[in-house]
Amino acid sequence: MYWKEFMHQCREIGIGSLAIVLIISVFLGAVMTVQTAYQLVSSFIPLTTIAVVVRDSMLLELSPTIICIVLAGVAGSKIASELGNMRVSEQIDALEIMGINTKTYLIAPKILASMIMVPCLVIISVVVALWGGLMAGAATGIIDSESYMRGLTMEFMELNVIVALSKAFVFSILLSSISAYFGYNVKGGALEIGRSSTLAVVISCVFILLADYILTFLLLNP
Repeated sequence: MYWKEFMHQCREIGIGSLAIVLIISVFLGAVMTVQTAYQLVSSFIPLTTIAVVVRDSMLLELSPTIICIVLAGVAGSKIASELGNMRVSEQIDALEIMGINTKTYLIAPKILASMIMVPCLVIISVVVALWGGLMAGAATGIIDSESYMRGLTMEFMELNVIVALSKAFVFSILLSSISAYFGYNVKGGALEIGRSSTLAVVISCVFILLADYILTFLLLNP
């Protein structure tokens, strides 16, 4: 029963959010490539620097933070709404009467699924964003494909990948647990479910940005 619910949440959070993650990532990579090329106006700076900046920006900040904020609105609001509807319609009370631990059955699979699927989505986001930057650079003539690919491998630091996955892991816990808390403890009717979902998204975004600052300070400062 728990495994079935866990796989259902993995599908809802992972597959259900994949389309929006792909769209956002492509345009993030394309915009970063164009913007970086616009700012690097000196002829002394090699074109490969554009790819280096796009790669590190996506790994360290844009993919983990932006994607998790989007997921807080997509998956987080869905978690809060689902649990809120079950609370208002007394489905949670019925499960408790049947002797089922509702926190373990309803909340734990959502948090565990987020901890697995959100880092996977962030990895996909980084790859797609770098591809989007490659396509944008080649289409606009800003940077050729060979220089872009060479720049992606220049001065690569494994620490950046660790930072990105660490942020994604922490953000996944925040967005799923906060959303589950507000949805599980909602009181009232349909209007309160909407308010609870909105509040869950806002609080999740605030905590994600706060955690982003703390993790960046701890992981990147010697």
